[in-house]
Parts: sequence; C-alpha cells; structure tokens
Amino acid sequence: MRYLHTMIRVADLDASLDFFLGKLGMVEIRRFDSEQGRFTLVYLAAEEDVRSADAGAPLLELTYNWDPEAYTGGRNFGHLAYEVEDIYASCERLQKAGVVINRPPRDGRMAFIRTPDGISIELLQRGKALAPQEPWASAQNVGTW
Repeated sequence: MRYLHTMIRVADLDASLDFFLGKLGMVEIRRFDSEQGRFTLVYLAAEEDVRSADAGAPLLELTYNWDPEAYTGGRNFGHLAYEVEDIYASCERLQKAGVVINRPPRDGRMAFIRTPDGISIELLQRGKALAPQEPWASAQNVGTW
C-alpha cells in the first residue's frame, strides 16, 4: 500500500489557491475539471516534494464543487487515499478482518472504507482498473463514505 493524498473540499478555489500556493508556498502539480461532475480537482505538493511528485509524493487534493454547498459536520475534510496492488484482495482481506466496505470496488478501481472514528479512506487500484468480478461487481454501497 502507498499513501497518495488527503482531500479537502474548498468553497472558494481562488482564495484556497492563494492560501496554499501564495502563502504556504505549495506547488500545483496537476488539475482536473469535470464538466459532467461539475467539480475541479487541484493537486498540490509541498515545495520540497515537487521533484518526487511524479514518483508518488504525498499530495493535497483540493476539491472545488462548482455548485455552492454548505459543508457541515466535517464534510470539508474528504478522505485519505491509498494505492493498493490488488483492490479485490485488499477489500477481501479487510472484510474478513471485520471492516465494512462502504463503497465496494464494483469498477475494479476504487473502494471506500471508514476508520473506527468515521474518517473515510479511499483505496485505489495501482495501474489500470481490474476487470469487474463478483462478489464486488454487484455489491451495494453500505452507509456513507
């Protein structure tokens, strides 16, 4: 398993970029705009991590939802993300250990679990998504993540 990023939701992308880039000195590594999902993702790295960012330096993901939303109850903190070698084997091992798979890896790419304190953890398949397979392909979401 390899640590990828921490995600936080931001209400004002320009103000957040001014804070993280202009004031903290972080560097924008990449950006993704989703017209369909109506959001922008901006990945930042600490200045000393920039040269290794392509090699998987830990990143801060700013998620900006284009439609205004009030974030309450900690919803502005999103999740921790880890890359795993085999998403199905990882979820099976966790499930056997008593961990609820809140968002099963139906797509062979992504799953979500929660810590005992309710913090969401995203598990992402290293490389390309695996072919869908049961029991995961038909598994339903459980709770929230």
